[in-house]
Amino acid sequence: MSRAYLVLADGTVFEGQSIGAEGTTTGETVFTTGMTGYIETLTDPSYYGQIVTQTFPLIGNYGVMSEDFESKKSWVSGYIVRELCEKPSNFRCEKTLDDFLKAQGIIGICGIDTRALTKKLREAGVMNGMILSGTDKRPEVNEALLKKIREYSIVDAVKSVQNGSSFKPLEAEKSSKHIVLFDFGAKANIERELEKRGCRVTVVPYDTKADKVRALEPDGIMLSNGPGDPAENTGVIEEIKKLCDYGKIPIFGICLGHQMLALARGAKTSKLKYGHRGGNHPVKDTETGRVYITSQNHGYAVESSTLPDFARLSFVNVNDETCEGIDYTDIPAFSVQFHPEACGGPHDTNFLFDRFVKSL
Repeated sequence: MSRAYLVLADGTVFEGQSIGAEGTTTGETVFTTGMTGYIETLTDPSYYGQIVTQTFPLIGNYGVMSEDFESKKSWVSGYIVRELCEKPSNFRCEKTLDDFLKAQGIIGICGIDTRALTKKLREAGVMNGMILSGTDKRPEVNEALLKKIREYSIVDAVKSVQNGSSFKPLEAEKSSKHIVLFDFGAKANIERELEKRGCRVTVVPYDTKADKVRALEPDGIMLSNGPGDPAENTGVIEEIKKLCDYGKIPIFGICLGHQMLALARGAKTSKLKYGHRGGNHPVKDTETGRVYITSQNHGYAVESSTLPDFARLSFVNVNDETCEGIDYTDIPAFSVQFHPEACGGPHDTNFLFDRFVKSL
Protein backbone atom coordinates (compact mmCIF):
# COMPACT_ATOMS: atom_id res chain seq x y z
CA MET A 1 0.00 0.00 0.00
CA SER A 2 1.18 3.52 -0.79
CA ARG A 3 0.79 6.31 1.71
CA ALA A 4 -2.31 8.46 2.00
CA TYR A 5 -3.14 11.59 3.97
CA LEU A 6 -6.32 13.06 5.39
CA VAL A 7 -6.22 16.84 5.81
CA LEU A 8 -9.04 18.45 7.76
CA ALA A 9 -10.25 22.03 7.40
CA ASP A 10 -8.66 22.95 10.75
CA GLY A 11 -5.22 21.90 9.47
CA THR A 12 -5.04 18.51 11.22
CA VAL A 13 -3.27 15.83 9.18
CA PHE A 14 -3.68 12.05 9.57
CA GLU A 15 -1.20 9.77 7.81
CA GLY A 16 -2.18 6.27 6.72
CA GLN A 17 -2.22 3.89 3.77
CA SER A 18 -4.11 4.21 0.51
CA ILE A 19 -7.10 1.95 -0.17
CA GLY A 20 -9.38 1.92 -3.18
CA ALA A 21 -8.62 4.30 -6.02
CA GLU A 22 -5.68 6.69 -5.84
CA GLY A 23 -5.93 10.45 -6.25
CA THR A 24 -7.37 13.40 -4.38
CA THR A 25 -10.92 13.92 -3.14
CA THR A 26 -12.69 16.52 -1.00
CA GLY A 27 -15.87 16.15 1.02
CA GLU A 28 -17.67 16.71 4.31
CA THR A 29 -15.99 14.39 6.83
CA VAL A 30 -18.51 12.47 8.95
CA PHE A 31 -18.55 9.32 11.06
CA THR A 32 -20.96 6.38 11.24
CA THR A 33 -21.16 4.06 14.25
CA GLY A 34 -22.47 0.93 12.55
CA MET A 35 -20.70 -2.32 13.48
CA THR A 36 -21.95 -3.91 10.24
CA GLY A 37 -23.65 -2.63 7.11
CA TYR A 38 -20.68 -1.04 5.36
CA ILE A 39 -22.04 -2.18 1.98
CA GLU A 40 -25.33 -0.42 2.64
CA THR A 41 -23.46 2.67 3.83
CA LEU A 42 -21.30 2.85 0.72
CA THR A 43 -24.31 2.52 -1.61
CA ASP A 44 -26.69 4.80 0.32
CA PRO A 45 -27.30 7.96 -1.77
CA SER A 46 -27.73 9.95 1.46
CA TYR A 47 -23.92 9.91 1.86
CA TYR A 48 -23.44 11.90 -1.35
CA GLY A 49 -20.61 14.43 -1.00
CA GLN A 50 -19.31 13.02 2.28
CA ILE A 51 -16.05 11.36 3.33
CA VAL A 52 -17.33 8.57 5.58
CA THR A 53 -15.42 7.36 8.63
CA GLN A 54 -16.30 3.93 10.05
CA THR A 55 -15.88 3.95 13.84
CA PHE A 56 -15.86 0.14 14.02
CA PRO A 57 -12.17 -0.84 13.78
CA LEU A 58 -12.32 -3.76 11.29
CA ILE A 59 -14.19 -3.24 8.04
CA GLY A 60 -14.53 -5.56 5.04
CA ASN A 61 -14.53 -8.89 6.87
CA TYR A 62 -17.52 -10.29 4.97
CA GLY A 63 -16.62 -8.83 1.59
CA VAL A 64 -19.01 -7.24 -0.88
CA MET A 65 -22.29 -8.66 -2.23
CA SER A 66 -24.18 -6.78 -4.93
CA GLU A 67 -27.45 -8.19 -3.64
CA ASP A 68 -27.08 -5.96 -0.57
CA PHE A 69 -26.61 -2.68 -2.50
CA GLU A 70 -29.02 0.14 -1.64
CA SER A 71 -28.54 1.73 -5.08
CA LYS A 72 -26.65 1.14 -8.30
CA LYS A 73 -23.33 2.60 -7.16
CA SER A 74 -21.41 4.20 -4.32
CA TRP A 75 -22.05 7.88 -3.62
CA VAL A 76 -19.44 8.67 -0.96
CA SER A 77 -16.69 11.18 -1.74
CA GLY A 78 -14.14 9.21 0.26
CA TYR A 79 -13.81 6.35 2.75
CA ILE A 80 -11.88 6.03 6.03
CA VAL A 81 -11.32 2.85 8.08
CA ARG A 82 -8.96 1.81 10.87
CA GLU A 83 -8.18 -1.64 9.46
CA LEU A 84 -9.24 -3.04 6.09
CA CYS A 85 -9.81 -6.80 5.93
CA GLU A 86 -8.03 -8.15 2.85
CA LYS A 87 -9.27 -11.75 3.14
CA PRO A 88 -13.02 -11.75 3.82
CA SER A 89 -14.81 -14.90 4.93
CA ASN A 90 -18.37 -15.25 3.65
CA PHE A 91 -19.94 -17.77 1.28
CA ARG A 92 -21.84 -14.91 -0.42
CA CYS A 93 -18.72 -12.78 -0.98
CA GLU A 94 -18.23 -11.62 -4.59
CA LYS A 95 -15.19 -9.39 -4.13
CA THR A 96 -13.10 -7.66 -1.49
CA LEU A 97 -13.98 -4.22 -0.22
CA ASP A 98 -10.75 -2.83 -1.69
CA ASP A 99 -11.65 -4.21 -5.12
CA PHE A 100 -15.10 -2.63 -4.81
CA LEU A 101 -13.63 0.76 -3.91
CA LYS A 102 -11.24 0.59 -6.86
CA ALA A 103 -14.04 -0.39 -9.27
CA GLN A 104 -16.19 2.49 -7.99
CA GLY A 105 -13.35 5.02 -8.12
CA ILE A 106 -13.64 5.72 -4.40
CA ILE A 107 -10.48 7.14 -2.79
CA GLY A 108 -9.88 5.88 0.73
CA ILE A 109 -7.43 5.74 3.60
CA CYS A 110 -6.80 3.14 6.32
CA GLY A 111 -4.41 2.77 9.22
CA ILE A 112 -5.28 6.06 10.90
CA ASP A 113 -6.60 6.54 14.44
CA THR A 114 -10.32 6.66 13.63
CA ARG A 115 -11.13 7.02 17.33
CA ALA A 116 -9.14 10.26 17.53
CA LEU A 117 -10.76 11.49 14.30
CA THR A 118 -14.25 10.69 15.60
CA LYS A 119 -13.58 12.50 18.88
CA LYS A 120 -12.43 15.55 16.94
CA LEU A 121 -15.57 15.56 14.78
CA ARG A 122 -17.75 15.01 17.83
CA GLU A 123 -16.24 17.96 19.69
CA ALA A 124 -15.70 20.39 16.80
CA GLY A 125 -18.56 19.22 14.59
CA VAL A 126 -18.41 17.84 11.05
CA MET A 127 -15.84 19.59 8.92
CA ASN A 128 -14.58 19.40 5.38
CA GLY A 129 -11.59 17.25 4.60
CA MET A 130 -9.40 16.08 1.75
CA ILE A 131 -7.83 12.67 1.14
CA LEU A 132 -4.63 12.62 -0.90
CA SER A 133 -3.32 9.18 -1.89
CA GLY A 134 -0.80 7.61 -4.23
CA THR A 135 2.03 9.83 -3.00
CA ASP A 136 4.75 9.45 -0.39
CA LYS A 137 5.13 13.20 -0.09
CA ARG A 138 3.38 14.67 2.92
CA PRO A 139 1.12 17.51 1.76
CA GLU A 140 2.13 21.04 2.61
CA VAL A 141 -0.66 22.43 4.75
CA ASN A 142 -0.82 26.07 3.70
CA GLU A 143 -3.58 28.64 3.43
CA ALA A 144 -4.18 27.84 -0.24
CA LEU A 145 -4.86 24.16 0.52
CA LEU A 146 -7.02 24.91 3.55
CA LYS A 147 -9.00 27.51 1.59
CA LYS A 148 -9.76 24.90 -1.08
CA ILE A 149 -10.92 22.42 1.57
CA ARG A 150 -13.05 24.95 3.44
CA GLU A 151 -14.76 26.20 0.30
CA TYR A 152 -16.18 22.78 -0.52
CA SER A 153 -19.95 22.49 -0.13
CA ILE A 154 -22.59 19.93 -1.03
CA VAL A 155 -25.00 21.46 -3.55
CA ASP A 156 -27.75 20.05 -5.78
CA ALA A 157 -27.46 16.83 -3.80
CA VAL A 158 -30.91 15.39 -4.57
CA LYS A 159 -30.58 16.23 -8.26
CA SER A 160 -27.18 14.51 -8.35
CA VAL A 161 -28.27 11.12 -7.04
CA GLN A 162 -31.19 10.28 -9.27
CA ASN A 163 -31.37 6.53 -9.74
CA GLY A 164 -35.06 5.70 -10.08
CA SER A 165 -37.29 4.88 -13.02
CA SER A 166 -39.73 7.36 -14.50
CA PHE A 167 -43.46 6.59 -14.40
CA LYS A 168 -42.91 2.87 -14.97
CA PRO A 169 -45.12 0.83 -12.63
CA LEU A 170 -43.89 -2.61 -11.60
CA GLU A 171 -45.95 -5.67 -12.44
CA ALA A 172 -48.36 -6.46 -9.59
CA GLU A 173 -51.81 -7.77 -8.83
CA LYS A 174 -54.66 -5.51 -9.92
CA SER A 175 -55.99 -5.51 -6.37
CA SER A 176 -52.69 -4.29 -4.90
CA LYS A 177 -52.32 -0.79 -3.51
CA HIS A 178 -50.51 1.70 -5.73
CA ILE A 179 -47.73 3.76 -4.13
CA VAL A 180 -45.89 6.66 -5.76
CA LEU A 181 -42.36 6.78 -4.40
CA PHE A 182 -40.54 10.11 -4.78
CA ASP A 183 -36.87 9.38 -5.49
CA PHE A 184 -34.79 11.89 -3.54
CA GLY A 185 -32.00 9.29 -3.37
CA ALA A 186 -34.18 6.37 -2.33
CA LYS A 187 -32.67 3.29 -0.71
CA ALA A 188 -33.72 0.07 -2.45
CA ASN A 189 -35.09 -1.39 0.78
CA ILE A 190 -37.92 1.16 0.89
CA GLU A 191 -39.35 -0.22 -2.33
CA ARG A 192 -38.71 -3.79 -1.18
CA GLU A 193 -40.65 -3.25 2.08
CA LEU A 194 -43.63 -1.85 0.18
CA GLU A 195 -43.58 -4.71 -2.31
CA LYS A 196 -43.44 -7.25 0.55
CA ARG A 197 -46.78 -5.83 1.65
CA GLY A 198 -48.36 -6.33 -1.77
CA CYS A 199 -47.95 -2.76 -3.02
CA ARG A 200 -47.36 -1.76 -6.63
CA VAL A 201 -44.68 0.93 -6.61
CA THR A 202 -44.16 3.66 -9.18
CA VAL A 203 -40.87 5.50 -8.69
CA VAL A 204 -40.92 9.10 -9.87
CA PRO A 205 -38.14 11.71 -10.17
CA TYR A 206 -37.55 14.18 -7.34
CA ASP A 207 -38.98 17.13 -9.30
CA THR A 208 -42.29 15.53 -10.33
CA LYS A 209 -45.18 18.00 -10.15
CA ALA A 210 -48.06 17.43 -7.75
CA ASP A 211 -50.69 17.32 -10.49
CA LYS A 212 -48.71 14.64 -12.33
CA VAL A 213 -48.58 12.56 -9.15
CA ARG A 214 -52.32 12.91 -8.65
CA ALA A 215 -52.86 11.89 -12.28
CA LEU A 216 -51.22 8.55 -11.47
CA GLU A 217 -54.07 7.93 -9.01
CA PRO A 218 -51.94 6.57 -6.16
CA ASP A 219 -53.36 5.11 -2.98
CA GLY A 220 -50.40 6.52 -1.09
CA ILE A 221 -47.28 8.66 -1.47
CA MET A 222 -43.84 7.79 -0.11
CA LEU A 223 -41.23 10.53 0.35
CA SER A 224 -37.80 8.89 0.35
CA ASN A 225 -34.50 9.53 2.06
CA GLY A 226 -31.78 11.52 0.31
CA PRO A 227 -28.69 13.69 0.79
CA GLY A 228 -27.99 17.33 1.53
CA ASP A 229 -29.73 20.30 3.11
CA PRO A 230 -33.52 19.79 2.92
CA ALA A 231 -34.21 23.54 2.78
CA GLU A 232 -32.40 23.94 -0.57
CA ASN A 233 -35.12 21.91 -2.32
CA THR A 234 -37.60 24.77 -2.53
CA GLY A 235 -39.34 23.54 -5.69
CA VAL A 236 -39.85 20.04 -4.29
CA ILE A 237 -41.16 21.42 -0.99
CA GLU A 238 -43.72 23.52 -2.86
CA GLU A 239 -45.04 20.43 -4.70
CA ILE A 240 -45.25 18.48 -1.42
CA LYS A 241 -47.24 21.39 0.03
CA LYS A 242 -49.73 21.11 -2.85
CA LEU A 243 -50.17 17.39 -2.15
CA CYS A 244 -50.72 18.15 1.53
CA ASP A 245 -53.25 20.88 0.69
CA TYR A 246 -55.14 18.30 -1.41
CA GLY A 247 -55.22 16.27 1.81
CA LYS A 248 -56.75 13.02 0.54
CA ILE A 249 -53.74 10.81 -0.23
CA PRO A 250 -51.87 9.23 2.72
CA ILE A 251 -48.22 10.33 2.89
CA PHE A 252 -45.26 8.65 4.60
CA GLY A 253 -41.90 10.44 4.77
CA ILE A 254 -38.51 8.96 5.71
CA CYS A 255 -35.33 10.92 6.57
CA LEU A 256 -35.02 13.70 3.96
CA GLY A 257 -38.66 13.06 3.07
CA HIS A 258 -39.56 13.60 6.73
CA GLN A 259 -37.66 16.90 6.76
CA MET A 260 -39.13 18.25 3.51
CA LEU A 261 -42.65 17.27 4.59
CA ALA A 262 -42.10 19.27 7.80
CA LEU A 263 -40.82 22.25 5.81
CA ALA A 264 -43.87 22.04 3.53
CA ARG A 265 -46.08 22.21 6.62
CA GLY A 266 -44.39 25.30 8.07
CA ALA A 267 -41.72 23.87 10.40
CA LYS A 268 -38.00 24.65 10.24
CA THR A 269 -34.85 22.52 9.96
CA SER A 270 -31.30 23.13 11.11
CA LYS A 271 -27.91 21.44 10.79
CA LEU A 272 -26.76 19.18 13.63
CA LYS A 273 -23.27 19.51 15.10
CA TYR A 274 -22.12 16.07 13.94
CA GLY A 275 -25.31 14.33 12.83
CA HIS A 276 -26.68 10.86 13.50
CA ARG A 277 -25.15 8.06 11.44
CA GLY A 278 -25.12 4.36 12.25
CA GLY A 279 -27.34 1.41 13.07
CA ASN A 280 -27.62 1.80 16.84
CA HIS A 281 -29.47 5.05 17.58
CA PRO A 282 -32.22 4.85 20.26
CA VAL A 283 -35.50 6.70 19.73
CA LYS A 284 -38.48 6.89 22.08
CA ASP A 285 -42.16 6.72 21.20
CA THR A 286 -43.60 9.79 22.93
CA GLU A 287 -46.98 8.11 23.42
CA THR A 288 -45.94 4.73 24.85
CA GLY A 289 -42.45 5.49 26.16
CA ARG A 290 -41.06 2.46 24.34
CA VAL A 291 -37.52 2.77 22.99
CA TYR A 292 -36.52 1.41 19.58
CA ILE A 293 -33.04 0.89 18.16
CA THR A 294 -32.85 2.50 14.73
CA SER A 295 -30.63 3.01 11.73
CA GLN A 296 -29.94 6.67 10.92
CA ASN A 297 -28.03 8.80 8.47
CA HIS A 298 -28.67 12.52 8.56
CA GLY A 299 -26.93 15.80 9.29
CA TYR A 300 -30.06 17.96 9.61
CA ALA A 301 -33.09 17.76 11.89
CA VAL A 302 -36.55 19.29 12.20
CA GLU A 303 -36.71 21.84 15.04
CA SER A 304 -39.37 20.51 17.41
CA SER A 305 -40.20 24.00 18.71
CA THR A 306 -41.32 25.08 15.22
CA LEU A 307 -43.94 22.36 14.68
CA PRO A 308 -47.40 23.77 13.90
CA ASP A 309 -50.43 23.04 16.11
CA PHE A 310 -51.62 20.27 13.77
CA ALA A 311 -48.35 18.34 14.11
CA ARG A 312 -47.56 15.97 16.99
CA LEU A 313 -44.03 14.94 17.95
CA SER A 314 -44.22 11.12 17.77
CA PHE A 315 -40.59 10.06 18.33
CA VAL A 316 -37.61 11.74 20.00
CA ASN A 317 -33.93 10.86 20.00
CA VAL A 318 -32.95 9.44 23.40
CA ASN A 319 -29.42 10.87 23.19
CA ASP A 320 -30.13 14.50 22.33
CA GLU A 321 -33.96 14.78 22.33
CA THR A 322 -34.11 15.93 18.70
CA CYS A 323 -37.21 15.31 16.59
CA GLU A 324 -37.38 11.76 15.21
CA GLY A 325 -40.99 11.56 14.07
CA ILE A 326 -44.11 13.63 13.38
CA ASP A 327 -47.80 12.74 13.08
CA TYR A 328 -50.03 15.25 11.29
CA THR A 329 -53.56 15.46 12.70
CA ASP A 330 -55.22 17.45 9.90
CA ILE A 331 -54.23 15.19 6.98
CA PRO A 332 -53.36 11.47 6.62
CA ALA A 333 -49.60 11.94 6.86
CA PHE A 334 -46.74 10.96 9.16
CA SER A 335 -42.97 10.80 8.94
CA VAL A 336 -39.85 9.57 10.74
CA GLN A 337 -36.25 10.74 10.74
CA PHE A 338 -34.80 7.24 11.08
CA HIS A 339 -34.85 4.33 8.59
CA PRO A 340 -37.57 1.73 9.32
CA GLU A 341 -36.58 -0.16 6.16
CA ALA A 342 -33.12 -0.84 7.62
CA CYS A 343 -32.25 -3.38 10.31
CA GLY A 344 -31.33 -1.41 13.40
CA GLY A 345 -33.25 -3.55 15.89
CA PRO A 346 -33.11 -5.57 13.53
CA HIS A 347 -36.83 -5.27 12.75
CA ASP A 348 -37.94 -2.89 15.50
CA THR A 349 -39.64 -0.27 13.36
CA ASN A 350 -40.87 -2.28 10.35
CA PHE A 351 -44.37 -1.81 11.77
CA LEU A 352 -44.39 1.73 10.37
CA PHE A 353 -44.75 0.29 6.85
CA ASP A 354 -47.69 -1.79 8.11
CA ARG A 355 -49.22 1.37 9.56
CA PHE A 356 -48.82 3.17 6.24
CA VAL A 357 -50.32 0.34 4.19
CA LYS A 358 -53.28 0.02 6.56
CA SER A 359 -53.98 3.75 6.13
CA LEU A 360 -54.37 3.42 2.34
